[in-house]
Amino acid sequence: MNRAPQAINPSEPAPAASARRRNPYVAFATRAGAGIAVVAFILWRVDARPVFHALARERLGWFAVAMAVYLAGQVLSTWRWRLLANITALGGPFSDYLSYYFIGMFTNLFVPGLIGGDAARALYLGRRQSRMGAAIASVIYDRGIGFAALFWFAAAMAATIRTVALPLSLARAVEVAGMLTFAAWMASPIMARAGAAFGGRLGRFVEPILPYLRNPLATLPAAILSMILQAAIAFAQYVIARGLGLHTPLTVFLLCVPIANVAASLPVTLNGLGVREAAYLVLFGYAGIARPEAIALGLLWFSATTLAGLTGLIAFVTTKLPTPADETFTPFEVSNGTSSLRQGG
Repeated sequence: MNRAPQAINPSEPAPAASARRRNPYVAFATRAGAGIAVVAFILWRVDARPVFHALARERLGWFAVAMAVYLAGQVLSTWRWRLLANITALGGPFSDYLSYYFIGMFTNLFVPGLIGGDAARALYLGRRQSRMGAAIASVIYDRGIGFAALFWFAAAMAATIRTVALPLSLARAVEVAGMLTFAAWMASPIMARAGAAFGGRLGRFVEPILPYLRNPLATLPAAILSMILQAAIAFAQYVIARGLGLHTPLTVFLLCVPIANVAASLPVTLNGLGVREAAYLVLFGYAGIARPEAIALGLLWFSATTLAGLTGLIAFVTTKLPTPADETFTPFEVSNGTSSLRQGG
């Protein structure tokens, strides 16, 4: 996010302040290194040469189409978020939500998992609407309904697709997870009544999320969009596979990709690097895809999402970070002898 760096407290020891500044870079390097280490281990175990040969076969046109499908999915996700924000009367034009979503997508490249990008778009929307609690709640529920729909989609595919011989235990686990998350979604009014009974600080914390929990059917359009998004993500990777010269049925990707995405979304490596490739190695192996091609699919998808995420840089540098009073900052404003970047670029 475009924000001014904190001034160093004169009473704070210099080493502590320096360590605080280094921490984000250490965390980023640790997660990036973990992902690279997992990929390196996989390549060492499988033999890297066939993987590199598979990567070299990818046709640029198919890869570009996959990126376009992914970006279209991000626009769809923005629409979902705006639908949810409207439930709590958070207004604003779609263009604002689109800018904030792409800023979050760009931020996710440098922060583990999804939390960094979510925090960015909640901050932008909350300051823009002067309703930070409602903005945070919209982002939390947007992420929650997205994960729930991921489980529902994976469960539906596991129950209906027979072109992949998944182990029965894995298929049943996916189906049960889908049913449990659906039951939790339907039971959310009960959770809302329990949450409304909270008082004090905890009550103030949960109050903005209650409108979503009280009426789950109001969030059904967002859930449907999430299911369509999962199908689009699977289709984009089917396109990448066609670029590799594979003729694997689309149903294979509709089943395997959502399951792999559950693992890849864990905030342990940079953008799921390494975790996704390991999941693909197992899941696509059940579909008869050779190991080099399975690993290449994961690496190509990581590359496609990373390059697509970089397009968020445009929104990041052109969108001003609102302040409660919509103040304007001059570039490199000097305050107390410390230079600060203009908020919002």
